[in-house]
Amino acid sequence: MAIVRILNSKKMFKTLKFILAGIVFGIIMIKSQAASWYRIREMFLFESFHMFGIIGTAVAAGIIGIYLIKKCSDREKIKEAVGLKPKEHGIWRYLLGGTIFGIGWALTGACPGPMVVNFGSGYAAMAVVILAAIAGTAFYGIIKNKLPH
Repeated sequence: MAIVRILNSKKMFKTLKFILAGIVFGIIMIKSQAASWYRIREMFLFESFHMFGIIGTAVAAGIIGIYLIKKCSDREKIKEAVGLKPKEHGIWRYLLGGTIFGIGWALTGACPGPMVVNFGSGYAAMAVVILAAIAGTAFYGIIKNKLPH
């Protein structure tokens, strides 16, 4: 009886939608080779355009999406729902954060999406990378209030 109640709940349906979206995302990442360590290595060595094309397409889609959201007739409601807030000015924190992210990406061969996709594909060593990413995020959360933002 309890199992039927859980399966019928809206929360379970919402969870299943996110799981399905994650599976589709993972399949797309694997089929497009965006989670491939070799493709990421080629990108960092400027040997191939493949990853730059994928990232450029994602950036272009994001720009178009944000533009359309901002031009929407009920944009305040949408901006609030999406969480669009003006960014604070200052370049150094973005340069430092981007550099740390890029070094981690280059050393591990994966950013957050491909880390999980590769782990799900059977690369057990990615568990170490995922745990290190979680530890780094937790560390930032601990020292965030002490940093000059």
